[in-house]
Amino acid sequence: MTAPGPSGAPVAPLPLRRTALSRLVGGLAGVDRLALAGAVLLGLIVLAALLAPWIAPYPDDGGSATHPLEALLPPSGAHWFGTDQVGRDVLSRVLYGARTSLVIAVAVLALSGIVGVVLGVVAGYAGGWERDVIMRVTDVFLAFPALLLSLALAVVLQPSVTTVIVAIAVTWWPWYARLTASVAASVSTRGFVDSACCLGVPAPLIVFRHVLPNSLTPVLVQLSLDGGGVILTAAALSYLGLGAHEPTAEWGLMVQQGQSLFTTDWWVVTFPGLAILVTAFAFNVLGEGLRARLAR
Repeated sequence: MTAPGPSGAPVAPLPLRRTALSRLVGGLAGVDRLALAGAVLLGLIVLAALLAPWIAPYPDDGGSATHPLEALLPPSGAHWFGTDQVGRDVLSRVLYGARTSLVIAVAVLALSGIVGVVLGVVAGYAGGWERDVIMRVTDVFLAFPALLLSLALAVVLQPSVTTVIVAIAVTWWPWYARLTASVAASVSTRGFVDSACCLGVPAPLIVFRHVLPNSLTPVLVQLSLDGGGVILTAAALSYLGLGAHEPTAEWGLMVQQGQSLFTTDWWVVTFPGLAILVTAFAFNVLGEGLRARLAR
């Protein structure tokens, strides 16, 4: 309704004041729900990993501590996820395993992303023989299945977390190089790049101030989608004995150690496997949400 003014003429109502709740709802309305769900789930996993020394029921079980008299206890109030073959609390091991798996994922994505983006931007902007050389090298790496090449590299190197990071990163960067090269080649033909060239701006400055920032969007989406793949690949390498080893808590290693007990002591292998599944799902949901959001 409108209230009459001093002269009797109706006056438009004053806009309602926006409360904190209305601002929050308005902000969330512009966020893709899928990306938000993935971000929240992944944030909880990261938070659990960071706080593992404080929230783990038995922090010492994340390392080399053993309790033979408490081996293979089923889930209970004292051990929510049960205990493993040497009496270690599975929940504590899963929390500490999150730290290992997330460190591997972040390190692999950072290394492969930096190498791939740098080479891709150079190839896309420079063109000519530089693009041909970089693209042919990426074709050589892409000719082999990523998991098979990672396995070959891991066999040559000493089994460790560092080995897993190197083996996966070496096989992952070509995807980012090819993606960035195609986007950078398109960006390089735009008017603002031509204007910068006409003004005499040095090529390196054009690349880092114009081409690179405008080529990162699809790469960031791909990085978020690949997080789950890195987690699964790292777990596979550790499962085969080519990655983390005792007493390091790592989900793939925990699955490998408990596989023979699945029919009798199911909790030893089930909870690490669920941790892998949930984390990979969180990365995929976040990536799909970002892709849907940025595609609008």
